[in-house]
Amino acid sequence: MLKVLTGSALALALVVGTASDADAFSRKRTVTGPNGNTASYNADVNCAGGTCSRQSTRRGFYGNTVNRNGSVSCANGTCSGASYAEGPWHQGVSRSGSISRY
Repeated sequence: MLKVLTGSALALALVVGTASDADAFSRKRTVTGPNGNTASYNADVNCAGGTCSRQSTRRGFYGNTVNRNGSVSCANGTCSGASYAEGPWHQGVSRSGSISRY
């Protein structure tokens, strides 16, 4: 049976498939709007031993923040992942799933 991973977990699964042990990278973006307000995105990804994890923060033009973290592990043709996102009013959403090759 094939279960579908969520978008962020699937992206991490692709990273696990291509990452060697102890890989890490960061992505940082800042944008300034027409009124001078800034929005930013910061993410850190670390991979080791068949597991990749990501922590990210998005901050909007008016200061609202969304924090996300998740991880994916792959072994024997199956990748499993879980993620958690928390919005500006501390409302959280958890997701998890797995995908297998036949």
